[in-house]
Amino acid sequence: MQTITTTDALAAFCEKAKLEPYVTLDTEFLRERTYWSKLCLVQMALPVRDGSDGEAVLVDPLSEALSLEPLYDLFRHKATVKVFHAARQDLEIFFTEGNVFPDPLFDTQIAAMVCGFGEQVGYETLVRKIAKQSLDKSSRFTDWSRRPLTEAQKKYAIADVTHLRVIYEFLSAQLKRTGREAWVEEEEAVLLNPETYINRPEEAWLRVKTRTNSGRFLAIVRALAQFREGYAQNRNIPRSRIFKDDALLELASTKPGSLEDLGRSRLLLREARRGEIAEGILTAVREGLELPADKLPRPADQGQQLQVDTALADLLRVLLKAKSQDAGVAAKLIANAADLDRIAAGKRDVDALRGWRAEVFGADALRLAKGEVGLTARDGAVELVTL
Repeated sequence: MQTITTTDALAAFCEKAKLEPYVTLDTEFLRERTYWSKLCLVQMALPVRDGSDGEAVLVDPLSEALSLEPLYDLFRHKATVKVFHAARQDLEIFFTEGNVFPDPLFDTQIAAMVCGFGEQVGYETLVRKIAKQSLDKSSRFTDWSRRPLTEAQKKYAIADVTHLRVIYEFLSAQLKRTGREAWVEEEEAVLLNPETYINRPEEAWLRVKTRTNSGRFLAIVRALAQFREGYAQNRNIPRSRIFKDDALLELASTKPGSLEDLGRSRLLLREARRGEIAEGILTAVREGLELPADKLPRPADQGQQLQVDTALADLLRVLLKAKSQDAGVAAKLIANAADLDRIAAGKRDVDALRGWRAEVFGADALRLAKGEVGLTARDGAVELVTL
């Protein structure tokens, strides 16, 4: 297999890809020691047709003689579909480094869920069920930044795009037969939205799980999370290297006002008890304590606790199971328990009531909630009956 290490060689391959209806892609990266993923390898394969075996290559982005601009140009070429499996992390890398998305995109994980292969189906499962092959996963957790790559690493990496050709062609054909291409495109729109990959420090607190509704406590949590996120982004280090969520919640509870107070923390890393991090923590705590009462954050739905009709919620669960079985789509892809509770509480800002989900489940869920229809069991199946 060829390993591309120069811009000219990458450009030549991408020009070939532009003549094809699709190209399969995957990446290998590291993220354990950095905030942003470090791209270490790109794998690409062309279709097998007209007697060819379908050229497949490895692209080395760590090579000093290579720029990824030819690949980004291919991403913008609308005549060639760019095929990934579980593309979110791959797309985050390309958006962060090149400010570009592959267009058009086909994500085989999303397509497989729509085609009835279950929720969050893995690549290995699709290789086994569709390509009728097995994968050697022994190189999965190796260090992809080390050079030279071993033959085992190369074999593992290239298999992620060669089997993907068979999977794409199978799923694409099935979607055309069922008329569900638009369903996949609707899901992929989330992946192609820049907002999916933008982590704003001022919103970081929303990802911190806390059981308290105290506005003052949440104000400190927000300030600490904002400091941590900005510090991690600016220095390209993981959030956990600064302080973990459990330490953040401890700090919001103990409200340290000095370096001596920080020294009493049970959960704070030693490195965070001095220097820039320590000063940032103390400043964040002070900001949270001094925030005016009318500026304090409020948790979602505070003051408007959901009044869930539990009987209706149970009926919605039965309806969801029946509809997901009829459609051959994983129930959790259509709606989760929180969605059903919101519908049963009279809320309508729910994804399950929009787009293809409304077609499969949402429209009938609303009819059930309004009392226009009921559920009955007939011949072992659940059916709707008009009331």
